[in-house]
Amino acid sequence: MRDDPTTPPKRIVVKVGTSVLTEGTRRLSPPRMVDLARQCANLQHAGHEVILCTSGAIAAGRERLGYPELAPTVAKKQMLAAVGQSRLMLMWERFFEIYGLNVGQLLLTHGDVASRGRFLNAQDALDTLIEHKIIPIINENDAVATDEIKIGDNDNLSALVAVLADADLLVLLTDQPGLFTADPRRDPDAQLITEVRVIDGALRALAGGSQSGLGVGGMVTKLEAATTARRVGTEVLIADGAEPNVLLRIVDGEPLGTRFPALDTPPENRKRWILAGAVSSGHIVVDPGAAKALRFQGRSLLPAGVVAVEGVFERGDTVPVLVKEPIGGPPGSGLPSGSGLPSLNGEIARGVTRYPSDELQRIRGCHSDKIAEILGYTYGNVVVHRNDMVVL
Repeated sequence: MRDDPTTPPKRIVVKVGTSVLTEGTRRLSPPRMVDLARQCANLQHAGHEVILCTSGAIAAGRERLGYPELAPTVAKKQMLAAVGQSRLMLMWERFFEIYGLNVGQLLLTHGDVASRGRFLNAQDALDTLIEHKIIPIINENDAVATDEIKIGDNDNLSALVAVLADADLLVLLTDQPGLFTADPRRDPDAQLITEVRVIDGALRALAGGSQSGLGVGGMVTKLEAATTARRVGTEVLIADGAEPNVLLRIVDGEPLGTRFPALDTPPENRKRWILAGAVSSGHIVVDPGAAKALRFQGRSLLPAGVVAVEGVFERGDTVPVLVKEPIGGPPGSGLPSGSGLPSLNGEIARGVTRYPSDELQRIRGCHSDKIAEILGYTYGNVVVHRNDMVVL
């Protein structure tokens, strides 16, 4: 890696999958882990800030217990994670110590980013570790996480960490060179996609088409992670963890893997929390006029623009805002009707609702000055205020 004083330091989140750490075997590979620690240390010593999101706790637990035959229940996986987590961290600690670096462990669940206070606490913990030149090593708290608070996979966990850390770059290391036009294990004509600027339904279908779960494969959650991270101004790269000096070469600008350029300008801290936090299973459907006002005119969502309330959510929940019809482009853009946003259940925004679903059902479609008359009280004239909303 070149030592260029004109290159600004980057905050880099590195996610390492189990298949990378085991080199495709049943055991964690110390040589592979040492090499990754060396690359992270080189980046750190060059002035960059490195955060490591590591898989492998369950694999380490299986190895430690002699590969027992266990039913695939949540409790059994939690047991393996509890046994393996300390072993995994001990290995990382020893390997980073070779290069003169200390590490600190953070275990996260969705609950740690769902509330504003806990989001800020997690953010402060990360920033403090980085300030003291300590490598944060992050994993999901599998030993205690339930389905309700689980993030579910370390790809999406790493994206949430990128949101927390305001990262410049997220590198997803896997056992494939990147995203392909087809499964390279089945189609010899499959081509590596070197850059993705639009993540659409066709790309998601391509990523989900692998029977192996790896190939183009294992890519669905990586696309989800890329979607989240790009929205907050983080560039994303999917690359082969076995590629020599892969991290150093990526930071040096070498075109490796599949690149997802960052979108727009990073949002302010509160909006980063809205993107990172848990999202209600319910949602709000708006008419095309309201969608245009949100998307292009910087407006808040008023009850008059709400055409449907689906599912259940409470006041203060983060709720997706959808539009089911084309909304066209902004005034004067020259875009024809029906262009600009998805036409079926397209999520155009996400925000903190001031009204629960049952109350919103009663006031949807009405003018704001009728809210108090209908409900007998009011939480304000808007359903979702612009300051509590992220337009996607």
